[in-house]
Amino acid sequence: MPGHGVSLSGAARVWAYIGLNSFGGPAGQISVMHRELVETRHWISERRFLHALNYCMVLPGPEAQQLATYVGWLMHGVRGGVIAGSLFVIPGFFAMLALSIAYAVLGEVPLVSGLLFGLQAAVVAIVVQAAIRIGRRTLRSPALVLVATCSFLAIALVNVPFPAIIAVAGLFGWLAGRVRPHWLPLGGQPGEPRAGRPALLADDEHVDRATAFRAFRAALVALALWLLPVIALAVALGTEHVLTQEAFLFSKAAVVTFGGAYAVLGYVAQQAVDRYGWVTPQDMMVGLGLAETTPGPLIMVVQFVGFLAAYNNPGDLPPVVAGVLGSIVTVWVTFVPCFLFIFLGAPFVERLRDNDALRHALTAVGAAVTGVVLDLALWFAMNTVFGSVQDRSYGPFVVPVPDLTSIQWASVGLSALAAVLVFRFRLGTLKVLAVIAGLGAALAVAGIA
Repeated sequence: MPGHGVSLSGAARVWAYIGLNSFGGPAGQISVMHRELVETRHWISERRFLHALNYCMVLPGPEAQQLATYVGWLMHGVRGGVIAGSLFVIPGFFAMLALSIAYAVLGEVPLVSGLLFGLQAAVVAIVVQAAIRIGRRTLRSPALVLVATCSFLAIALVNVPFPAIIAVAGLFGWLAGRVRPHWLPLGGQPGEPRAGRPALLADDEHVDRATAFRAFRAALVALALWLLPVIALAVALGTEHVLTQEAFLFSKAAVVTFGGAYAVLGYVAQQAVDRYGWVTPQDMMVGLGLAETTPGPLIMVVQFVGFLAAYNNPGDLPPVVAGVLGSIVTVWVTFVPCFLFIFLGAPFVERLRDNDALRHALTAVGAAVTGVVLDLALWFAMNTVFGSVQDRSYGPFVVPVPDLTSIQWASVGLSALAAVLVFRFRLGTLKVLAVIAGLGAALAVAGIA
């Protein structure tokens, strides 16, 4: 690594600061990193920052955490990458663990239940906003709109598994890119470096063979750290134990969920609610609301799901102990693969970025993710507005049908107000959550909600 003059301990303090101040989902987290690394400290140029971001955007999993790992690796090699990626996650892990325990133990207390009730209502508007933002970024042609529409219909009406949707979209993108590349316009290229003080990591520096080999060796270690605990759980507890099932599910999610936390949530909801019955739709909405209010990656919502899954199925363990173990297993198998992807692919990132076949495939995948997030928004909205929603089969189609008599007017009102705050007044996520959660608590204390 280049002699840039930044010590590892000094960099660790900066990464800890970024980890503690990374609120607002991927866009907010990336903005914090850009401000600290490019604009304030000049560690890395605009061009290299965007090169790294582009690579992280095509990976499954949380792009912001992977970007931190990538830049940490550029600055201080494998140790720097591990420190940067870990400090991006650790504050959020402890915050979400505390909130998960509070939710499980105190969720029936009127004040707490009211706060959570408000969070559920606010999440509907936030997910709709996310679907719109993702759509504006990815749906750049009629063909991509068609991909998103097919994705939405496949998951909403036929319950096609999320990995199958991603595989079909990627194959379509690869084939269409070869015969009709104009159907799938690629995103823009990185801009020019910012003028002014030069970055500590120069644009023309390249990774040498020794550094690439160390990264590859670290990738093998990450692979072992990921898979060996999963195998150990299966051998020690059996494949039907909730901790083993969590290890399997969230390991799979780590490699198939392109498109960030909202895509992960769509897949996890399909599995944790519909297949395993670990949590309810309301639990999922609370988890997303809590993840929005804590530092670190938005994907920490899976930790909440992992905690509740084990808490609700503790076996011979005390429920809270089982929940803590479920949290640890979930976070481990979610984030260790991120280090694998960075250390394995970062030395070859330029080759990957210039591969148009891969870029067309991932462009189609991005459009498919938009359809999945739209289905997630609809799913949240129906389960917020109505107290009872039942799936009904019509041939190959499965249609969610709400019980119209179970409409929850307090939820309707809070969700509508959240939408006004988001789309009309453009308030930030934390402010919207605070306002709506506070109103939910007030309604609960008054006996209305």
